[in-house]
Amino acid sequence: VLACRYDILIPSERPLKVKKKRQALPKEVRKQQLIHATINCIARHGLSAITMARVTQEAGLSMGIANLHFESKENLLKETLLYVTEEYNKGQRTILESGDFASTAAKIQALLDFHFSVAVTQETKMAVWFAFYGEAKSRPTYQKVCSLSDAEAALAVQQLFALAIREGKYHNLDAGFLAAGYTALIDGLWLNLLTAPQQLNRNSAKKVA
Repeated sequence: VLACRYDILIPSERPLKVKKKRQALPKEVRKQQLIHATINCIARHGLSAITMARVTQEAGLSMGIANLHFESKENLLKETLLYVTEEYNKGQRTILESGDFASTAAKIQALLDFHFSVAVTQETKMAVWFAFYGEAKSRPTYQKVCSLSDAEAALAVQQLFALAIREGKYHNLDAGFLAAGYTALIDGLWLNLLTAPQQLNRNSAKKVA
């Protein structure tokens, strides 16, 4: 009886349920969540089927957050393209600017390993690359980003091959032609990995290159 009376007299001491609030994450974290969700949506549905609603559902975020950080679908797509482009260029730059390799040949091998690494040849990443490149001719914004990325990558590879030619004292070889041929080969193998993975895997593609 005393327990019942005590329970009635001091109800404030009973534990109260507190409703959890969604954690407020930094702006860059939210943006990356939306960009990664966009990458997954492009890989699954294609570039033309992308909507803000689809991306926010994939990310588990509200339309309000997406509009706050990107304002429009076009801005979100551009930022996604810039993200995957910079990620790729940064990885390549790390190799090409490193002074830790024993020889130029070792650096070329490291570059080849990078081009067929798991990070670069993920199906989602390659699907995004080719989706944007397919739209580049009709979308000046995409074309500009893709062209700048291609130019940076081509120049870096050309300089590496030029160094190999000088060190090896090779004659009648053009570093520009070698770089163009190498890039075309890599692009073709990436496309095969994306469209016919049952016929060509990552390790086989690297051996071909």
